[in-house]
Amino acid sequence: MGQQSTGQLDTVMQESRVFPPTAEASARARIKSMAEYQKLWDEAAADPAGFWAKLAKEELHWFEPFTQALKWNEPHAEWFVDGKTNASYNCLDKHVAEGRGDKVALIWEGEPGEKRQYTYAELLREVSKFANVLKSLGAKQGDVVSIYMPLTPELVIAMLACARIGAIHSVIFAGFSSEAVADRNNDAKAKIQITADAGYRRGTVLALKQTVDAALAKSPTVEKCVVLSRVNEAVNMQEGRDFWWHKLMAEASDDCPATPLDSEATLFILYTSGSTGKPKGIRHTTAGYNLFAKKTFEWVFDWQENDVYWCTADCGWVTGHTYVTYGPLSAGATVLLYEGAPNFPHEGRFWELIERYHVTLFYTAPTAIRAFMKWGDHHVEKYDLSSLRVLGTVGEGINPEAWMWYHRKIGGERCPIVDTWWQTETGGIMMSPLPGATPTKPGSCTMPLPGVIPQIVDSTGAEVDATHGGWLTIAHPWPGMLRGIWGDEERYKEVYWEKVPGKYLAGDNARRDADGYYWIMGRIDDVLNVSGHRLSTIEIESALVSHPSVAEAAAVGRPDPLKGEAVAVFVTLRGAEPSEELRKELIKHVRNQIGALAQPDDVRFTGTLPKTRSGKIMRRLLRDIAAGKETVGDTTTLEDYSVLAQLRTEDE
Repeated sequence: MGQQSTGQLDTVMQESRVFPPTAEASARARIKSMAEYQKLWDEAAADPAGFWAKLAKEELHWFEPFTQALKWNEPHAEWFVDGKTNASYNCLDKHVAEGRGDKVALIWEGEPGEKRQYTYAELLREVSKFANVLKSLGAKQGDVVSIYMPLTPELVIAMLACARIGAIHSVIFAGFSSEAVADRNNDAKAKIQITADAGYRRGTVLALKQTVDAALAKSPTVEKCVVLSRVNEAVNMQEGRDFWWHKLMAEASDDCPATPLDSEATLFILYTSGSTGKPKGIRHTTAGYNLFAKKTFEWVFDWQENDVYWCTADCGWVTGHTYVTYGPLSAGATVLLYEGAPNFPHEGRFWELIERYHVTLFYTAPTAIRAFMKWGDHHVEKYDLSSLRVLGTVGEGINPEAWMWYHRKIGGERCPIVDTWWQTETGGIMMSPLPGATPTKPGSCTMPLPGVIPQIVDSTGAEVDATHGGWLTIAHPWPGMLRGIWGDEERYKEVYWEKVPGKYLAGDNARRDADGYYWIMGRIDDVLNVSGHRLSTIEIESALVSHPSVAEAAAVGRPDPLKGEAVAVFVTLRGAEPSEELRKELIKHVRNQIGALAQPDDVRFTGTLPKTRSGKIMRRLLRDIAAGKETVGDTTTLEDYSVLAQLRTEDE
């Protein structure tokens, strides 16, 4: 078949429900209608560099103006050439200088229930002090600082302090193993480590310093380690290497002017791994990333001055960089941080926090939403969620049924849902509804943001027609784009630029419907080739999740001598027990929903699915299990190794 050779995908899922913005949402919005959106998008598409240059002059503080908007030498982009700015200044000093120093910047609640808040002026003082601490430990512009901390205000302070002096931060999620920390430290050649004695997770104390000690034994480039006393645990402190955060801060001056940095100075490295094999250090720079983070935050969440914004991501992920730290703080928002898990000490903890802090903008992951559904509506119904006005999803495509539950139970059918598509590599949101403008469809990220020019192509680089899916690419540089893989130029070119010359290859499959709406169909690797038809896993998974007994599902292919690949699905249940009757019912349900072609050959019930720490299902591991192979590759980000053993046991 033609589509097999060119990489086109057959699309089998149909979704016809449409939810226009409410009149109230449109009336107060920054972008009030599809006509306004289209005008802005057309203006940006006609002259992307000019569009972003105008915004850069208006939105960021510049120590020295830039002389050229974009220098593009594929695959290398330079944005706002020769300009000098500072992301920490744009997040803090700019607001204080404009008379908004008394506005609350951060509200924090720890898992055990402690509460703190910081105004912009207070946050500026803390960041300046810690920037001086870093200087006193020998940190200079261009040095890499490794951060392995719980989600406390000090994590955000450490990031902004690095940005202030031109040090490069590498935040590592505080749940990774010592081997994973050492690997990242060595790849980045980190000079300073920041950690805490311990952190809380579901009531358990996690011994972070102990993990870091084991990592530092294998991290020869790290010279100094700063330790936050979070839990007041007794820990090993190595003389001359380890220092307590509070002692260094007590002696530090709160006067540390932001260093004027070149627009292309590296701001941070962030390692991605899990579903893609060996971790790779994605490199982001200063001005373009800062502008993209700020504008996408304002557009997508329709941010207003009195909003209380809560993104549930940890700063160990890109979402925590762009939409906990740099985007909202550059905009001058009030940001809620919560340290703990959504189900401790009870399954209503998130809704309790929304009620307590009158959260208006809420951004979380589909994997969390499916967990909330599984736990039951009664946990939601105890709390007043009437403060909410915009809901967002991030991390992977959301199944239509999960979208509908979010719309009804959390949004009360009045809150627009912004289903955002983007990646660590893109720096910020690329496609999303706009709350006051875009009619939404459950499961679709709808349209590209202004200045973002996507194209769906086959493996020859030719655009596909509306009846097929294909590879998602971006046809023009944008300011938030990655500038490379740290220390691996060849891999950068090979992964993102060589397969479709002239375009950035996102690594996702997508389709575009008759209304011009985009639908993400899973990773390029997550494609099943059944009897010559190429099917996306997400469509099969969405069909399964629409069954009332299914909480989560993962579909993978296993070799089949007749079909080429057979469809194997792994299913977690809600309110039901595994049975042969249910297995048959689910196969029939998929057949009824999307057709005989996609019906599963194997249905396996499991208590949990193997996931990365950021909540993405590790389908390559499930493929190995379905095929009966041994597990291979990088599993440093696996949330629960016992899941693998459990699945193998169930398989035998």
